Amino acid sequence: MSPSTTPQPLLEGRTAVVTGGAQGIGFEIARSFVEAGARVVLGDLNIDAAQAAAEKLGGAGVARAVKCNVVDGADVDTLLAEAVDGFGSLDVLVNNAGITRDATMRTMTEEDFDLVISVHLKGTWNGTRKAAAIMREQKSGAIVNISSLSGKVGMVGQTNYSAAKAGIVGMTKAAAKEMAHHGVRVNAIQPGLIRSAMTEAMPQKAWDQKMAEIPMRRAGEVGEVASVALFLASDMSSYMTGTVLEVTGGRFM
Repeated sequence: MSPSTTPQPLLEGRTAVVTGGAQGIGFEIARSFVEAGARVVLGDLNIDAAQAAAEKLGGAGVARAVKCNVVDGADVDTLLAEAVDGFGSLDVLVNNAGITRDATMRTMTEEDFDLVISVHLKGTWNGTRKAAAIMREQKSGAIVNISSLSGKVGMVGQTNYSAAKAGIVGMTKAAAKEMAHHGVRVNAIQPGLIRSAMTEAMPQKAWDQKMAEIPMRRAGEVGEVASVALFLASDMSSYMTGTVLEVTGGRFM
């Protein structure tokens, strides 16, 4: 293949911000973006882990880390400013930061309900509205919100998390309608059972029960979520907005 026909990397020359980017799905998304030619800014509460992750991705020339609590609007402003001031643009935002505080409704504390709703729902709202304000000026941009299969079907012990993840879907669609004529696309991903340190710590009985619900008979890998995020972040999905893509191996389709 001659140099003139070599395909350009999907995110060449673009800058992406990933919240919760220090580990797990967030880190893998950031890694796939760098591989696709992007520069990335990782936002995370754990700044040491985020800085280590940025180094692993290639250091300050391609990846930077910012301490960010997504519930705090000023923190999110600082995070996005690092992309604009440090790398020259904000082209992609992935709202991935999240936590779980599982308990049945009977035993869940009000604090654990509020915290999960706040981090997922308000955090995603903060990221979406602040990124959209920057992106609308340049008449382009892609926002990818990480929801969960739990937001589609509801999971026992997750009234807080299921509500927040379902809320992200509604927010994604509303924001997509508001931003479409500004050239900004907003889409969501709902991962199912994805192999990670967190899911592998699950009791064997719970793991087996979940596996039995998956037609493809295996858990997903973080890279299989990252590749879908890359698709939604890139021009390959240029006529898609307000969509929810399930990455679940067919579970609860």
